[in-house]
Amino acid sequence: MRVKRGVAAHAKHKKIRLATRGMTKSNRSSIKRGKQAITKALENATRDRKDLKRNMRALWNARINAGARLNDTTYSRLINGLKKTEITLDRKILAELAVNEPAAFTAVVKAIKK
Repeated sequence: MRVKRGVAAHAKHKKIRLATRGMTKSNRSSIKRGKQAITKALENATRDRKDLKRNMRALWNARINAGARLNDTTYSRLINGLKKTEITLDRKILAELAVNEPAAFTAVVKAIKK
């Protein structure tokens, strides 16, 4: 008995068409081009998630350094002091303190300078 594959093929094609909504004409209408576009889009998404993490860490470092210099120290001395005094605040929280809670950030710097 012969097996007809129309249902499976239509399901695959529908999946690709749903994933390519919002793309340009050829990527939407052609299944082959749509598959390529989806693959490329997923590669870019993975790369950009990693880039975002890298960029955010650089931003946090810049903010911490700005806050540290207002308190007469530098970024590297601040991070070194945190490690020596075993204060476990990550860079995200330190940057948040430096921007939104300068008094709390100053208290952290004073705790390190002791």
